[in-house]
Amino acid sequence: MAPPRPSPHYRPSPFLMASAMAHLIAVGSLVVRPHLWPFLVGVMVADHVGLALGGLLPRARLLGPNVSSMPAASTARGEVALTIDDGPFPDVTPAVLDVLDSHNARVSFFCVGERVHKHSRIIAEAVDRGHRIENHTWSHPTGFFFLPPSLLAHEIDKAQDAIYAVAGRQPEYFRAPAGIRSPWLEPILHRRGLRLASWTRRGYDTATRSPSRVIGRLLDGLAPGHILLVHDGPASTGTAGGHLILSVLPELLGEIERRGLKAVPLP
Repeated sequence: MAPPRPSPHYRPSPFLMASAMAHLIAVGSLVVRPHLWPFLVGVMVADHVGLALGGLLPRARLLGPNVSSMPAASTARGEVALTIDDGPFPDVTPAVLDVLDSHNARVSFFCVGERVHKHSRIIAEAVDRGHRIENHTWSHPTGFFFLPPSLLAHEIDKAQDAIYAVAGRQPEYFRAPAGIRSPWLEPILHRRGLRLASWTRRGYDTATRSPSRVIGRLLDGLAPGHILLVHDGPASTGTAGGHLILSVLPELLGEIERRGLKAVPLP
């Protein structure tokens, strides 16, 4: 793996610092005043609920920084970031690239490392066409939230290696599977110069087979600076057995153009 860019010293979020302090105070108080245990247990339960919500809510910032919209300069230029998760897939991603070309749109693909390694020609083609390849773990584990730090780092590093080998540049953004993060994730990302990216709008294309519903959710309230999320491959399959993304993209990109906006990768 190419050396990560130097990064300033990691500083936990205020919530994580408060959580650590609460744990220390609770343990000390339990030793000195054991009769307070019901209250202390309540404090710990509330703290752990906060930690869980910070991880389960994709756009939350309790556990650290989270990119959920574009910077001011991109917003002023009328740009929206289109991000596509889970690929590449040989039976759909090449067609996605053609649709994007037809609308002169460039996007950020959040790719699964083992698929990048297996379908490297598709990734090389995406890079040649001006798209960005970002990190979506090596194997897209369902229980990513529950992994210990060593396995979190392994999933991230192995994907970094695979993407760098094909794309010629290290990813600058990371997106957790389903957007769910753990309290251990931010220091790992920080040391590697990666930024956690979520989204402003999503179409829930993994939960519906209706292109019109997906498009409606993405366009309702769409404004410059928003980050849109759609999925590649079998996670979003249309009613006729075709891939939903191929039904969604043409109308979505056409409406983005009609609104005077431009689809670009994350900066």
